[in-house]
Amino acid sequence: LAFNSSGTKMYIVGYSSDTVFQYSLSSGFDLSTASYNSVSLSVAGQDGNPNELAFNSSGTKMFILGQDNGSVFQYSLSSGFDLSTASYDNVSFTLQANNYELGLAFSTDGTRFFVVNSVNRLVEQYSCSSGFDLSTASYDNVSFSVSSQDADPSALAFNSSGTKMYMVGYANDSVFQYGLSTGFDVSTASYDNVSFSVSSQLTRPQGLAFGGGKMFLTGRSSAKVFEYDL
Repeated sequence: LAFNSSGTKMYIVGYSSDTVFQYSLSSGFDLSTASYNSVSLSVAGQDGNPNELAFNSSGTKMFILGQDNGSVFQYSLSSGFDLSTASYDNVSFTLQANNYELGLAFSTDGTRFFVVNSVNRLVEQYSCSSGFDLSTASYDNVSFSVSSQDADPSALAFNSSGTKMYMVGYANDSVFQYGLSTGFDVSTASYDNVSFSVSSQLTRPQGLAFGGGKMFLTGRSSAKVFEYDL
C-alpha cells in the first residue's frame, strides 16, 4: 500500500496476482473518491510473492519487496507515479535473512531503508550510499526487536523526520508506535506504549500508510483499504 505525496494516486501490490495496481483519488487521501485506473504492472518476473512496495518522493523510482527471493527489486518510472511508464532496472538487493521479510519503508532521502523480519520479529536497517539506488545498498548490522508488541510483525511506516515509527502485526491486529531519538536510526528506537487496534475492521493487516492526517491499512483477510482519522 502506497500513495503519492498529494494522495491523488494509490498503489496496491497483490500477493496472489504478483501485480501492482494503480488507483486515482479525485480528493487526496479520501478513499470515498477512489477509482481504479485500469493500469497495472506485473512483477512476477522478479518475485512470485510480492509483499510490499515503496516509492521515492518524485515517484520516479519504485521498490518491491519479494518474499520468494528475500530481495528488494528496483524499478524506474519515466513519468512520476505513472505506473504505465514503469520498467524493471535489473537491480535488486538480497536481504539479511533472505526470507520472511514483509514490510518495507525508506527514509525521506532514500539513504536508509527498513524491512520487517516476521520470523525474528525484527526491524532491520539498511543504507544506500546513493539515495534510492539499491546497487549501493548494504546491511547496517542494526536491528530493533518488536517481539514484545507482536509475534508476527507485517508492515512498518515512518513520519517524515524518522522520529516516529509505526508497526502493524498479524498476531494482535494492531498498530504500534515507537519513538527514535535519532531520525531513521532504529538503534535509538523505543516503544511509546501507544497502540491502536484495527481488529474490528480486518485481521492479518499488512499494508500501512499515512498521509493527509490519516492512516490507511489493508490486509490479507479482506480485499479492501481502510481509512482512519488521526
